[in-house]
Amino acid sequence: MAYRFQVVVDSRDPHAQADWWAETLGWAVEPSDEDFIRRMVEQGFATEAETTTHNGVLVWASAQAICPPDQVGQQGRQRFLFQTVPEGKTVKNRVHWDVRLDGDDKDEVRATLEARGATFLWKGSEGPNWWYTMADPEGNEFCIS
Repeated sequence: MAYRFQVVVDSRDPHAQADWWAETLGWAVEPSDEDFIRRMVEQGFATEAETTTHNGVLVWASAQAICPPDQVGQQGRQRFLFQTVPEGKTVKNRVHWDVRLDGDDKDEVRATLEARGATFLWKGSEGPNWWYTMADPEGNEFCIS
C-alpha cells in the first residue's frame, strides 16, 4: 500500500512562511474558510485567541498550508503545512528539500530568492551536477538545482 504525506515545517510565523514558499514554488496558499472559523469560535470549539487576520482574511493563527494550484481542495494533495512553534531554529535541518528549477538559471533564481529574504549558504557539486544551498527567511535549509 502506498501512503500519502504532507511535509510539516515548524515556524515562528506560519503565514509569512506560507506566503514566501507559495511564491517561491509557484504554489497556492490554501484558502481559509472564514465562516467555518467563526462557527468554531461561536460554538466554543475554538477561541478568538486561536485566530488572526492575515492579508485581510480571518485564519487560524497556528498554521497555514500551501499546495500546487491545480490541487487546491483535492483530497490527497501535495502539501506543505507551516505550524507555529515557540522556539526558533537553532541547528542544521535533519531534512531539507531540493527545488528543481527545470532549466531556469540557478544564478538568477538565487538572486531573486536573496532579494526576497533567502540566504545563500554554499555551492555544492557532485560530478557534473551542482546546486546552491540556501536558507529561507526563518533559516530552513533548501537547495536549488
